Amino acid sequence: MAKYAIIIEKGEGNYSAYCPDLPGVVAAGETEEETAELMRDAIEFHLEGLKEDKIPIPEPTISARWVEVFV
Repeated sequence: MAKYAIIIEKGEGNYSAYCPDLPGVVAAGETEEETAELMRDAIEFHLEGLKEDKIPIPEPTISARWVEVFV
């Protein structure tokens, strides 16, 4: 099992997401939770395709943190 970081962005009427470690893997949904689930599916689908084509699976390298700032 591997953990890939995803970035979720809120748009005007939906959410969209991408995975920095897997360029081109994207998803969009009506809610943040739906978008995260769709990203999980998209990542699994992408990794299955890489396996079938005997292409090495990229190791996760991205991490994310929240920092608090005073404004």
